[in-house]
Amino acid sequence: MTPHNEANLEDIASTVLMPGDPLRAKYIADTYLTDVKLVNKVRNMYAYTGYYKGKKLTVMASGMGCPSIGIYSYELYKFYNVENIIRIGSAGAYSKDINLYDIVLVNEAYSLSSFAKTQGYDSECINSSEYLNDKIRKQALNQNKKIIEGRVHSTDVFYGNVDIKDLYNNKKCLCAEMESFALFYNALSLNKKATCILTISDNLETKEQTTAEQRQNSFNDMIELALQTAIEL
Repeated sequence: MTPHNEANLEDIASTVLMPGDPLRAKYIADTYLTDVKLVNKVRNMYAYTGYYKGKKLTVMASGMGCPSIGIYSYELYKFYNVENIIRIGSAGAYSKDINLYDIVLVNEAYSLSSFAKTQGYDSECINSSEYLNDKIRKQALNQNKKIIEGRVHSTDVFYGNVDIKDLYNNKKCLCAEMESFALFYNALSLNKKATCILTISDNLETKEQTTAEQRQNSFNDMIELALQTAIEL
């Protein structure tokens, strides 16, 4: 056990799906997994382990922001022998050409966060796992699901006054989220694998947005893509 995770070592699978919202983790476990066990509830950061089509999987929430996912993903990698983490989350699009519910596969995270810099990594960009991304691409083809692939902006400030056009046109960021950069850094530093699949929940250019209930329960295309990928690992 760790200060933030009461699960026993054998309670956590080698592949973890990681939404931000604990209630989304519960929704995934209740909807898709069998023989489910709640293995962590410290700080209400729920983790569930069960089976999807015979494959043992864990779904654990990360909370919001680099510091939060940084703690949980580090402990999973370092102390629970986790090899793969697939973040599944929501994002705000930076272009009117990206629609609500579009699925984004993250191949690189851009951030001005100090999360990695304070640990000696002096770059504003970190790649995700090409191995995991290739598995996701193949599953998207198999499921006939369109994905958009590219760089995302991992921001520390949800209500920041950012230059959307600069981030999209010059920094080549498709959308904004808050966790991938820290997750990818932990995977890099610990020689593990991580990637991220996002569903567009709002558009910062057009001001379209989904409701909290829709964000919690209606991202099934993304979830099923991640689940099907996970059983191939």
